[in-house]
Order: sequence, then C-alpha cells, then structure tokens
Amino acid sequence: MALGSSLVFVGETIVALSSASARAAAAGAASNGAGSTVKFRDGTIVPALGQGSAGLAQGKHPEAVEEEVPRTGISLGMTLIDTAELYGNGRSEELIGRVIAGQRDRVFLVSKVWPNHVTGNGIARACEASLARLGTDHLDLYLLHWPSPDTDLSSIVAAFESLRSAGKIRAWGVSNFKVSDMEDLFRVSHGDRCATNQVLYNLGNRGIDQDLLLLCGSTACRK
Repeated sequence: MALGSSLVFVGETIVALSSASARAAAAGAASNGAGSTVKFRDGTIVPALGQGSAGLAQGKHPEAVEEEVPRTGISLGMTLIDTAELYGNGRSEELIGRVIAGQRDRVFLVSKVWPNHVTGNGIARACEASLARLGTDHLDLYLLHWPSPDTDLSSIVAAFESLRSAGKIRAWGVSNFKVSDMEDLFRVSHGDRCATNQVLYNLGNRGIDQDLLLLCGSTACRK
C-alpha cells in the first residue's frame, strides 16, 4: 500500500485443503486479485493480494502440505508473503524461509517485530533473528506489529531508519495502528516515512472505512 492502502492476505484457510484443492483455490484467488497491484510512494509495486502465515508451523497440518500452499501461490503470482516473529515463535518464518529458498528474488517479503523488542537495540536484534530464520539478507517491508503506550515512537522510527540505511530492510511500517496512533507517529521526526499500516479489513470488519482509511489516504496524497 501507499500509506494505508489495503493488502489482502490468504493464509491458513487454504492450508486446510488437500493439495489439489489448495492449488485450485490459490489459482482462483490469484485470478481474482493477483493481477491488481499496489504502488508504494517510493515507486515499488507489489501484488494487492498476498499470502499470510499466522497459522502456519503450529502442528495443525503436515509441514509438507503447509509449504506447498505458499509455493503454489508464488507460482500463480501471489508473491507478497507476510509473516512475523510472533507467529509460531519464529517457526512460521522458518517455514517461509524454506518456501522461498532459491526464489527469494521473486518474493516481496514482509515480517513484523513485537513491541517487547523495541527498547535499546532490540529492533535490530529482532530483525537479525528474523533474517536468519527466513534465510535472507533483507526484508522488503518490516512492521511494528502492535502499538504500545510504553514505546517511544521516535526511537522506533530511528531504529527502522537505521536498518533501512544498512540495507537490512527496504521499507518500514506499522500494524494495527488506530487514527490516534498514526497521528502520534506523524508528529515524530521521519514518522512520515512510514510505508504502510497493516490492519484488519474484510467484509465483516470494515471499521477503518470510517476514519483510518480516510486519514491514510489523505496523508498519502499530501506527501
């Protein structure tokens, strides 16, 4: 997304299907959405439809089946993959690392840092751990997973910017931020370099239509 646009993730729901039906479901999803794209403010273009991984690597299904689904998605053009250090205590990142091995250059890779890791050099250390689990030298997008009243946004932005300057991440953003959280972020130095706010948005949860989507859209237009 440019600041606040929607990215859609397809994750553990498809994993529960058999291999053949998973391939058919991914093909249907790709034909309906993978042709659409989202353009970041820096010019980066990514698929509007991505693959989530929150339910992976938790012993719900055989790992071979879980790995086949995102591989199939990538082959069908669903090349944006979202994960996080929190998912399965890092096991989701490890699984995604196996999936993208040998085809990293085809994937737009997103991961997230938990708020508990934002003090001191915690973000840098968390990023290095995620990179190791994913088997890559950089993330395309790195997000703060949740806001926290105890976190210093200016230090978080500085840490993200340091990672970006070092080539560890290409862009950074936030997740689950409300309007007030975004307004606080925009007040700190370089807070406007936030590339995206990843939030819940589906047919049953369209609360962001009332305020957040409008805020982020207008902010993207002003920058």
